[in-house]
Amino acid sequence: MTSTNSAPLASYIDLLLDAVCAVDKQGRFVFVSAACERIFGYTPDELIGQPMIDLVHPADRQRTLDAAREIMGGEPKLNFENRYLRKDGRVVNILWSARWSEVDQLRIAVARDITERKLAESRQAALYAISEAAHAAEDLLALFKRIHLIIGEWLPALNFSVALYDEQCAQLNFPYHVDDHEPHPEQPGAITARLCAEVVHSGLPILLTPDQSDLPLEFESLVSGQHSPCWLGVPLSSQNGTIGALIVKSKPGDERYTEQDKELLQYVCAQVATAIERKQLHTRLQHMAQYDQLTQLPNRELLRDRLKLALASALEERGRMALLYVDLDRFKQVNDTHGHAVGDMLLQTVANRLKGCVRETDTVARIGGDEFVVLLHSIHASGDADCVAGKIRQVLSAPMRLDGHSLHIQPSIGVAQYPEHGTEEKQLFRHADEAMYSAKREQHLRLV
Repeated sequence: MTSTNSAPLASYIDLLLDAVCAVDKQGRFVFVSAACERIFGYTPDELIGQPMIDLVHPADRQRTLDAAREIMGGEPKLNFENRYLRKDGRVVNILWSARWSEVDQLRIAVARDITERKLAESRQAALYAISEAAHAAEDLLALFKRIHLIIGEWLPALNFSVALYDEQCAQLNFPYHVDDHEPHPEQPGAITARLCAEVVHSGLPILLTPDQSDLPLEFESLVSGQHSPCWLGVPLSSQNGTIGALIVKSKPGDERYTEQDKELLQYVCAQVATAIERKQLHTRLQHMAQYDQLTQLPNRELLRDRLKLALASALEERGRMALLYVDLDRFKQVNDTHGHAVGDMLLQTVANRLKGCVRETDTVARIGGDEFVVLLHSIHASGDADCVAGKIRQVLSAPMRLDGHSLHIQPSIGVAQYPEHGTEEKQLFRHADEAMYSAKREQHLRLV
């Protein structure tokens, strides 16, 4: 009776998609199946007699040798993972199952290529990390650094740029840019800026690799050589259109970007765009909560915050500070005579003139209709506040030409100084307010 198992065993082994190999006591290959060439890139003849450890990724060699010793000691290994270097230099992830044959004095092992699975797992983990970072982001710069780090784990992205498009100014800004050859993308003719502008203008991703057949003519020179870097640019798109672009560039000789990389980066950019818009909205809302919308000066709430800081600083340093309460006399007549549009322009002009009377470190705030407060954060002597008050009177008394009307206004100013007139917020406001009304009464008596 003929056995059904008479066919050569090796021919069956060579049909397996997983690789089968045998390694002797010295760690050299004595048998490899046909699948080894597909997985490692070497023919069986090239592998036979070679030390197995020479193919292992240097970072994984010690633990591979430790596992080999355990196997030879009689402890089979199931699902042991390590990395190998293919003949073409690429890294391949391997899942091994191996045991020791005492009779044959050989390690018999089956190897499965799990590179795609590991890549998918790492990318999934990266996407999850990016999604978490995007939702938790409070500072955009920190978010961009974090995303650069995460993307760099699964994509050659040493050079990485984020460009945001300012529609009002019609220009690109680079809040984050890392490039070893082009540190200043804002300079005229910069390649990164050209690519970002193309991505923002078209709203489409762009992939540039050597030997690519459908390269845009204006970017052909960027990847003209076999060892040129690859470029991948993806738009940052939102419901309101394209708000910017994200660009990665590989180093010459790195593995090339693929269509799959482009798709993954598009998903990343959707997360990033959402985070950017959320942060920008938060910034706008915060600005609206702290600034007067007409004059763009700090409002009452922001003034109080800054006053608290100024008081704390003056107390700690035993210094001086002052509060000036400024009111525009007969402002209502301007509105009644010339209309609210001219009245608004007058308030905006007053705001600009007040800012011109103080230092960058001081605060000019609008706290009511025609009421302004000037906070002098630090002064040397009481006369400094009176000097600023005199300058304000002079500047605001100068004629204002608004919408064809020549307007003349007179301010009433009350001054409160720390520590003479109070050491607390309410005391200083009350004194400045009373001093302002006293000045207004004097002004009125002079006119009468």
